[in-house]
Amino acid sequence: MTKKLFSRQQAEKRRQQVRDKQRKLLNRDIEPQGNSTCDIVRMNHDGRGVALRKGKTRFVDGALTGEQVKVKMLAQHANFDELKMTEVLKASDDRVEPKCEYTAECGGCSLQHLKHAKQLEHKERVLREQLAHFAKASPKKWLEAMQSEAYGYRSKARLSTYYDAATNKISIGFRAKGGKQIVDIKRCAVLDVRVGDKIDALHSLVLSMSVPHALTHFEIAAGDDHIALLIRHVEPLSEEDKSKLVGFVRTHQFDLYLQPGGAETVHKVWPENSEPRLSYRLPYALDKEQNTQGQDPTALCLSFHPKDFTQVNLGMNRKMVLKVLEYLDVQKEERVLDLFSGLGNFTLPVAVYAKEVVGVEGSEKMVQRGMDNASQNSLSNVSFYTADLFSDISGLPWARQQFDKILIDPPRAGALEIVNFLSCFGAKRIVYISCNPATLARDTAVLIAKGYILSKAGVLDMFPHTSHVESIAVFDRKA
Repeated sequence: MTKKLFSRQQAEKRRQQVRDKQRKLLNRDIEPQGNSTCDIVRMNHDGRGVALRKGKTRFVDGALTGEQVKVKMLAQHANFDELKMTEVLKASDDRVEPKCEYTAECGGCSLQHLKHAKQLEHKERVLREQLAHFAKASPKKWLEAMQSEAYGYRSKARLSTYYDAATNKISIGFRAKGGKQIVDIKRCAVLDVRVGDKIDALHSLVLSMSVPHALTHFEIAAGDDHIALLIRHVEPLSEEDKSKLVGFVRTHQFDLYLQPGGAETVHKVWPENSEPRLSYRLPYALDKEQNTQGQDPTALCLSFHPKDFTQVNLGMNRKMVLKVLEYLDVQKEERVLDLFSGLGNFTLPVAVYAKEVVGVEGSEKMVQRGMDNASQNSLSNVSFYTADLFSDISGLPWARQQFDKILIDPPRAGALEIVNFLSCFGAKRIVYISCNPATLARDTAVLIAKGYILSKAGVLDMFPHTSHVESIAVFDRKA
């Protein structure tokens, strides 16, 4: 027995030696500084260029299909390498000059160097590949990619800050790609235009404070009519400091919120004695052209706190809600279930057409927000429940009911637990909004096994210039 064990150990040692030798051979001609040349054969799911070298995959940040680029080694692994493009030797026809000067370093956007139309093609390809790989499926109909504004679209963001006392300089911006360092920016092309060009002014504001090191980050949340500037600070602010902050937000037309501790300490400072929440209008009439512009006087009005989860692209959200209403095709006698309902973004527009809508959400705070929004919009056919949708819900009263249609909008992890249960509701149609094509594909396989057909699928351009793929899928129960 001991002899056999020794033999196995020796064999494993020899195999490891062979693997080490192969790695050295694969990488032996990398220059000491880590520079080499790559020919890019395709793009991977996160938007990096892919090159092959003696069977080893190399992921190149910033490179496009068909390009020849000079690269710098970032990290070597057993099965793949990670590199950064340093120079384009042969450019793709799809390459464009980024609108943002920080895109090479900033982790906020990763695809500004690719034509917008080609970004959509790339995201559609990712969705197709994931559905084919994980679900062995393709929809009966591929939907045209849904688009909104490509710049100035982002209504929520968090800007980190770092104060260097030695040089009396402040850095404000997003984290660098693949790192924790803050990329100091003066403007942001994808932020709401009411904010994007005012970041430079924040530098002067912080340096004027008596405790510039105490301001750790700025959170921005934009509604239709107001923009919240939420400032996290780890030391008390003097009255003079607070006065400077109020002067700043008055000049730039922001609402000011301060956060001296945890999320529960957030409070509104300016304007005084005003409504502490923001809001956005959500048109719901499918036959009105002005719906997509948010100017319909019959639109719903949804209120939210700056710390609440909301869709970061308000223009795209309006189009998405209308598309969901179209695909659900809710009739006045039907009952609809909205899972991961949040503050009622889909629940309330659906309630305009349905007999009854039940919204289920894991956060009690968001359930209360949904109830408040239903009351604010005089919708009495809506019920909200709090439930952990990642656990067994079979014993809950609402889960024992039947529904004609279901809408589901889960987080990136998908909704495998609840998807396994969906067929129990007897719904003839399910509309699934996804922010991760891999988990959508996984859940699609389950729904197909449960007796549903993938009728439609397509991309929603919720995050232009990023590798993030938002999508929508429609499932119909087999006759």
